[in-house]
Amino acid sequence: MSATTDIVQKLWNLCHILRDDGITYLAYVTELTYLLFLKMAQETGTETQIPEGYRWGDLVSRDGIEQMNFYRAALLELGTNSSPRVQGNFC
Repeated sequence: MSATTDIVQKLWNLCHILRDDGITYLAYVTELTYLLFLKMAQETGTETQIPEGYRWGDLVSRDGIEQMNFYRAALLELGTNSSPRVQGNFC
């Protein structure tokens, strides 16, 4: 199985879990988009466009409630106080 196919399968598996927990399609697609944007910026070496302290590594370095609180704060920060290019993904 290719890496791309593996990633797609993992995402669909997560979507099924979210759907089964009563989260709407629109809600989980939006959240996955935000997370993919952060992860892809790390993977492609374009993280410099994202303010320090709000990058993928900052998110995954936390666990549980701390991670959820950080994620919410990061969405607010990235949607209001970052470059227009980044804001466009988080507004």
